[in-house]
Formats: sequence, structure tokens, C-alpha cells
Amino acid sequence: MLSMFGLVGGLVLLIILTLRGVNLFIAAPACALLVALSGNMALFPGEGVTLDFVSTYMNGFAGFLSAWFFMFLLGSLFGKFMEDSGAADSVARTIVNKLGMKHAVLAVVIACAVLTYGGVSVFIVAFSVYPMALSLFKDANLPRRFIPATLAFGSVTFTMTSAGSPEIQNWIPIKYLGTSPYAAWEVSLFVAVFMAIAGYWWLKKMITKAVANGECFEAREDDPEIPERDYPHPITGVIPLLVVLLLSFTLHDVFQQSALIVALLGGVLTLLVINFKHFHNLAGAINEGTTGALVAIGNTSAVVGFGAVAKNTEAFQVAVQVMTNMPGNELLGAAVAVSVIAGLTGSASGGQAIALPLVAPHYLDAGVNPEQLHRVVAISSGALDTLPHNGYVVTTIRAICKETHQRAYWSMAALTAVVPLIGVALALALFILF
Repeated sequence: MLSMFGLVGGLVLLIILTLRGVNLFIAAPACALLVALSGNMALFPGEGVTLDFVSTYMNGFAGFLSAWFFMFLLGSLFGKFMEDSGAADSVARTIVNKLGMKHAVLAVVIACAVLTYGGVSVFIVAFSVYPMALSLFKDANLPRRFIPATLAFGSVTFTMTSAGSPEIQNWIPIKYLGTSPYAAWEVSLFVAVFMAIAGYWWLKKMITKAVANGECFEAREDDPEIPERDYPHPITGVIPLLVVLLLSFTLHDVFQQSALIVALLGGVLTLLVINFKHFHNLAGAINEGTTGALVAIGNTSAVVGFGAVAKNTEAFQVAVQVMTNMPGNELLGAAVAVSVIAGLTGSASGGQAIALPLVAPHYLDAGVNPEQLHRVVAISSGALDTLPHNGYVVTTIRAICKETHQRAYWSMAALTAVVPLIGVALALALFILF
């Protein structure tokens, strides 16, 4: 009981502290310590100690850092190069001039969706598209607090967990269910179209309401200022994005996640070559990009460390057992289990990786259609995972967009938690009825 209280209390406290803007290098380990103490976990490594707080937390922290450092670094540099060369501004102005300001938000959503479905990690999509999003929102005079929600909507909703997506959230079930990335594509397509239309309508409604209340774009001192004469041709901002997309897509099967390193390096080098003369302050862009990458991956790693401690408590194991053995419809049980575990760990892939080894054999033996289970698990993993402490949420709001959770999180939650939850319900209804 004490361990369960500590687990829930630590998670709630972490969410509250995150929403209030407390530094995650303090908040995450402090909340993880509360979880560890309530779970009777040893604090320090020592002789005869098999599980301790310091080692568990740092293994989670360092594991994420070692797995993603180069992607975060190159992704941050790519975004800063797009800013400093003026390529992002050039593309944004062309879109606004050709399509009109009313399509600025749609342009950002489409750019994120294309890159995500092309195999670029959702973290890197945010780094890559943010400069263009900032320029588009500035030219269209839209409240910048909606940029994180716009980036997230195009990345982690109707594309990340859909049939055919090369994102890991669509591939983890294959290992346990023997399915393909296109499992239950008919229902997946229907749900994806619904989420895209409903989410975009909601996003536009929120922005329109904010504008009607007098909100507008707020310039900041650290916003990039590129002289008019430095603007390159807009195609020079599109080509590097295409290079990243094509390299990631073609190399994904060979190098898996490491394909992103090659793809982002190709994008960075392409920007340097075709826009070298347009750089405003190349050295400054490199310094800012490097610092931004360290802040982003550090914040995310801090939250991952909390998840590592939480996963190793007795309370978490009990919660997993309860969630994965729910009575009633098996597909509904799987959806609830994956959603809750993803919320506890702050990770869609983590929710799947923990739940599937437990539920897959049981449900398959019970005769559950593996393709239906695949799709329900994939979609449901992308709902409650975007609680305030989620690594992608923290990175996008704080490190990339330099916003606060209080200003930017609630619109993001509407699009990345509420809309996918409705999508899960829709998928369940279609599978049960047909």
C-alpha cells in the first residue's frame, strides 16, 4: 500500500511541479526518490544490494542519453541552421504569400505529418519544423503558445500510430503479435482521417478564439533576426527537409534508429552547402544548437530516469498485473492497460514494451485477432503518454519552443490525449461491431 501511494504520489507531484515550471533536473530525481523510498528501495549501491535508487535512476538517464544524443544534437543544429540561414523564414513567407495566412497552421501540420510518416523521429520533427512554424506564426500574427500543440498534433496523433508508419510505436507490436506494420489498415485509415479532421478543427477553433480575445504573436529578444537581403530562395529550405526525409525512409530498414543520424547529418550538410553565403552568424548557430540539444536531451533524460525507478517498484508491478488482467472485452482491456502504463512511464513505446509481453500470449491464446490487437495497442499507446512529464512534451514545450507548460500544455493535451482517446474508442467500436 505504501509503495502504491508513493508511486501515485510521486507521479502526481512530478506533474504538478512540471506544470509549475520547476527545473526537471531537480523535480524528476526528487519525485523518483519519493517513489524509491516508499517502495523500500535501497538508496545507494553496495554489497548485497540488487536494486538501488542511484543506479536505477542513472541507468535510465544515461541509457536515453547514449541512445539519442547524436539525434538530438544534429536535430538541434538542423533547426538552428534553418533559422540562421533564413531558409525557414523564406519558406514561411512563400507559403503565406501563395496560400494566405489562414493556411499557416495547416502548413505546419502537414510538414510534421510528412516527416513523421517518412520515418523521422517525432523528437527530431519538432526540432526541424519549429523554425518554419515560428516564421509562419509570426507572419500570420498567431499566438505562439499554440506552436507546441501544432507540432505535436502533426507528429504524435494521426501519423505516429497509423498503419504503415515507420515510427517505433507502430513496430513494437510486430515482435509480439507476428503482424505487419499495415495491420488492420482499413480501421487505422478511418481513425487517422477522423483524428486529422477533428484535431485540426479543434486546433483552429482554439487559435481563432484566442485571436478573437486579442492574442497575437509576441516577439522575443532571442528570436532570430535575419536581414531581408539574406533571404535565400525558398527551395533551399525545402531541399534539406527532403534530404532528411528520403535518407531516413530509405535507410530505415538497414540501420533502424541509427538511420536518423545519417539522415540528419545529410540535412545539416545540405543546408551548409546550398545556403552557406546566407548564414547570418554560423558560429552562433552552432553554439546555440549545441546548447539547445544538451538542454533538451537532459530534460528528457531526467524524466526517463523517473520512469526507470517507477518501473522497478513493487507497486508498479502490481499495477501492471491489474491492468493486464482486466475482465471483459480483451481489446478494451489491452487499450486500458497500454494507456495507463504509458501514462505512468510517460512513454508510448514504454507502455507497449511493458504490456505486450504480458497481454499478447494471453489474448492470442484466447483467440483475439492479432491485427486488431496490434492497432488498438498502437493507437492507445499514443494517448495518455502525453501527460505533462512526457519526454516529448517537455522537450517540445520547454527546450524547443521555449514556452511554459502553463501557457502551452493544455492545448497540446486536447490534441494529443483527448483526440487519440476518442480515436481508440472509435477503433474499438469498429472492431467490436464489424
